[in-house]
Amino acid sequence: MADILLQVENLDAAYGAVQVVWGVSLRVEQGKVVSLIGPNGAGKTTTLKVLAGLLPAKNGRICFRGQDVTNEASHKRVERKLSLIPEERQLWPRMTVEENLVMGAYPARLRPKARENLDRIYEMFPRLKERRGQAAGTLSGGEQQMCAIGRGLMADPMLLLLDEPSLGLAPMLVEEVFQYVRRIAAQGVTILLAGQNANYALQVSDYCYVMETGRIALEGPSAELVTNDHVRCAYLGATS
Repeated sequence: MADILLQVENLDAAYGAVQVVWGVSLRVEQGKVVSLIGPNGAGKTTTLKVLAGLLPAKNGRICFRGQDVTNEASHKRVERKLSLIPEERQLWPRMTVEENLVMGAYPARLRPKARENLDRIYEMFPRLKERRGQAAGTLSGGEQQMCAIGRGLMADPMLLLLDEPSLGLAPMLVEEVFQYVRRIAAQGVTILLAGQNANYALQVSDYCYVMETGRIALEGPSAELVTNDHVRCAYLGATS
């Protein structure tokens, strides 16, 4: 049986009195890329925030690497090797590229390997090495996304939560970002990818969950969902 890295059961989430996620159950197998697709406002970002510990679960259970982390603080989850790359990147704009990257290695266990991990990030993203002394706020959108991904990888994650990596990028840059997603997965990092760009998400993932109005509406192997009539019409631009 495949190793289950992340198991989520009947997850509810809310902002105050407003519930936005209802009964979400999903699992992520080690070494796989799993996508969570759906329209804007479906609850994808909220789900990832709860998984990362940035928003408390209203109900439900989250198990990571066989341990119940439902009520665990976000920094504890990072120490367990669960890392979130947030929507809209959220870099420190006045800090340099390298300073932003090094912040990803803030936990004590990571500091001895920070230089080694930094070299690995620069090898993957040569443009970041070229701009390592440049303020992150002056980078292009695509370069900022690379920096955000690099910062997440500095935490040496076993599971990378990647939220809307193509948000606001030109089509050529979207292709480039998803090429990096493939490279990261090829290095053995397990990925849970949330996004509206269903076409690319289905191309890079092994399994997919379709989220609509805060609930999982459909799930299955990505290769099968590509041919699903609802997915084709609602997310892939098919007319019939």
